[in-house]
Amino acid sequence: MVQKHKARGVLGFLTGKLPLENETTLFILVSALDVFMTWILLQSGNFVESNPVARYFLHHWGKHGFVGFKFGMVALICLIAQIVAIYKPGRAKFILNLGTIVVTFVVCYSLMLYLRNAGPGPELLP
Repeated sequence: MVQKHKARGVLGFLTGKLPLENETTLFILVSALDVFMTWILLQSGNFVESNPVARYFLHHWGKHGFVGFKFGMVALICLIAQIVAIYKPGRAKFILNLGTIVVTFVVCYSLMLYLRNAGPGPELLP
């Protein structure tokens, strides 16, 4: 029985039918929001990237390197979760859900920082 599950999982993975599509999609969505919020904060000039690896990519390859690094990490986590899902779907679901929760907190924190430090824009002034 385990061998049949592994074969279906690998075949499904190779043919594009991913396990945990909803969890993966939600993780990618909140990760995209994280990249978006981080970029907005960096553009404001009031903040710096606190992750030293992401900061390295930002300083050496600019915004393309920074976004590439961020989405490369998202792709790596999704790939690991999909491979784990072949053997342990419950564990893979936990990985994706935990990642989604953590990144959601980061997005909320970034939004709080933005709202606290942005101030009114010129279009809001009389």
